[in-house]
Amino acid sequence: MEKIHAVCPSCQTVNAVLTERIRQNPVCAKCATSLLPAHPVELTDQTFERFITRSTLPVLVDFWAPWCGPCKMMAPAFSQAAAALQGQVILAKMDTEAQRAVPARFSIQSVPSLVLFRQGRETARQAGAMPAAQIQAWVRQQL
Repeated sequence: MEKIHAVCPSCQTVNAVLTERIRQNPVCAKCATSLLPAHPVELTDQTFERFITRSTLPVLVDFWAPWCGPCKMMAPAFSQAAAALQGQVILAKMDTEAQRAVPARFSIQSVPSLVLFRQGRETARQAGAMPAAQIQAWVRQQL
């Protein structure tokens, strides 16, 4: 039986999940939080590294800012994409105003910027707001 590793968005515990259980909304063994939520996970400078490097599934991070109009317009679309891609890709958000180290490390120069990570490495990047269907299509094209 194959397993994936999923980092709990709440307590950061790394959980092993059987691949056949991915669609059954698995929960963290430590705190019972959903491991593969149908909504974006909030990341910080402190939680980013563990989440990106220890998750088997690809992680799509939306780097955004509270003052950014296109970011605000894209937020509902990103949430819709998270629900549509649940169990295939983990969608996460990082506020570039509150979290400075990670955006600087990845040279985020415009927001919104979507960055796709697989096993800790950046594999694709897209700047600019997109509707949910376009986010999903772009992600699927990258996989």
